[in-house]
Amino acid sequence: MKQSTIQITKPSADYELLDCGEGEKLERFGKYILRRPDPQALWQKRLDDAEWKKADARFTRDDDNGNGDNKSGWIFKKDLDDKWKIDFANLKFIIKPTAFKHVGIFPEQSQNWIWLDEQVKNALSQEANKTDGVEVLNLFGYTGGASLICAKAKAKVVHIDGSKSAITWGKENAEISDLAQKPIRWILDDARTFVTREIKRERKYDGIIMDPPAFGHGPENELWKIEEHFVNLVSDCFKIMKEKPSFFLINGYSAGYSAIAYENILLQLVEKFGGIVEIGELAIEESKIEGKYRRLLPAGIFARWSAK
Repeated sequence: MKQSTIQITKPSADYELLDCGEGEKLERFGKYILRRPDPQALWQKRLDDAEWKKADARFTRDDDNGNGDNKSGWIFKKDLDDKWKIDFANLKFIIKPTAFKHVGIFPEQSQNWIWLDEQVKNALSQEANKTDGVEVLNLFGYTGGASLICAKAKAKVVHIDGSKSAITWGKENAEISDLAQKPIRWILDDARTFVTREIKRERKYDGIIMDPPAFGHGPENELWKIEEHFVNLVSDCFKIMKEKPSFFLINGYSAGYSAIAYENILLQLVEKFGGIVEIGELAIEESKIEGKYRRLLPAGIFARWSAK
């Protein structure tokens, strides 16, 4: 059985999408407003230019800054804190502008985190007699949002990322979210290399999460190309799922694939274990602008299998 949906992140106290259009988005993260490129925003902006210019920082690409240096980077309107905290999706996150436009959180994932919380709790209730609890593997885990949600729901989590700074950042998020003592193993490693070792060790997981980039490198400069390595990685992940697994979540951003492509991969789990696959888009809803409909900014795709 397949369900197709749009999962929507709505404005909240410490995060909102103020406006988007003409290849940009204007967002508020706590006390600061940031302006960043977004190729999905193909429509016209709604707020006037004066409002956009109020942004505390703007990320430019190529020669957007008009000085002829043809470089990308942040332009800061005033002295910002190097990093600051926000409350979001029942967690706390450290926000800081990075050289690659990112700020440490992908707000569109909030609905997936709600789903993960439900999956872990369902698995715990159905496996009340288990001695090892619910074990979750999070690949390409970035700064830890999914790992923290699962740990907060009382799962044991193995968090894998190829970036040392992302691992450190994730630990800081755990600390400020009062989850530092939860059973999360923060491991700096290449995702494919780690899963290969887990197969040899015969380690098994109840749930697997992956958020693969289109292109990247591991900590030892291991090459990752989604078109070359993704299918084999997922196949290897199937080998480390428990006899009665609970869930599998795949996220996608810039690789250009359809959620249907990810669905076709996860249908193997339906054939083997039953359950359902849900696919769809992740989107962020704009804040209310007087007299205007709230538009959705497309922010990625997902496919997720659950045993329920």
